[in-house]
Amino acid sequence: MPDRQTGAVDRPDTALVRRARKVNRVLAETYPDAGCELDFRDPFELLVATVMSAQTTDRRVNAVTPTLFARFPDATAMAAADRAEVEEIIRSTGFYRAKTESVLKLSAALVERFDGQVPGRLSDLVTLPGVGRKTANVVLGNAFGVPGITVDTHFARLVRRLGWVDPETAKDPVRTEHAVGALFPRKDWTMLSHHLIWHGRRRCHARKPACGACPVARWCPSFGEGPTDPVEAAKLVTTQGRA
Repeated sequence: MPDRQTGAVDRPDTALVRRARKVNRVLAETYPDAGCELDFRDPFELLVATVMSAQTTDRRVNAVTPTLFARFPDATAMAAADRAEVEEIIRSTGFYRAKTESVLKLSAALVERFDGQVPGRLSDLVTLPGVGRKTANVVLGNAFGVPGITVDTHFARLVRRLGWVDPETAKDPVRTEHAVGALFPRKDWTMLSHHLIWHGRRRCHARKPACGACPVARWCPSFGEGPTDPVEAAKLVTTQGRA
């Protein structure tokens, strides 16, 4: 169990470690193209896109970011942007006023405190307006190559269903991050996140998981939460993520 203040965890059970790593290997084979589904060219674009991805789909964010970044390509330009113009560009992503507020404030903070550059440290990233550990780990892992675990709703759901963490731990993203991190080498953390998130978006859905078409069903203690018939389950599998 992880300590809430320090993040320290007890040494995990050897059998659990082996099972978790086997699941990750199978998911890697199942989703060889797994990776960040947000389009970006640099850390700033990924940071902004990740902030905008809350409560919407990555595809929706990808539909508006080309226009947004063509108009405001960096932190300096974004910090000076007209609020109404940004709101209009990102309106279709939902909660566009709050997202505009976060994007403008974090851009201003980057200009004021980091010379307009996105910092490559977790401790710095989480000081930016609208940026928590989840967003910071997305940016670190995908824009800087710094291993990080992204505990989004898919990740938390899957590690609970797979029995890697108990239900109570799964409610706390920080505890989940540390508990799951203890099962894997640090170098695997970023891709582990992608594998689980892709699986959650394509098969292990929140309401009706495709249990009968799951490549890791034999290692899942939650097998049976969804249809176990292969034909019925196959109808639930999506080729692209739902979120």
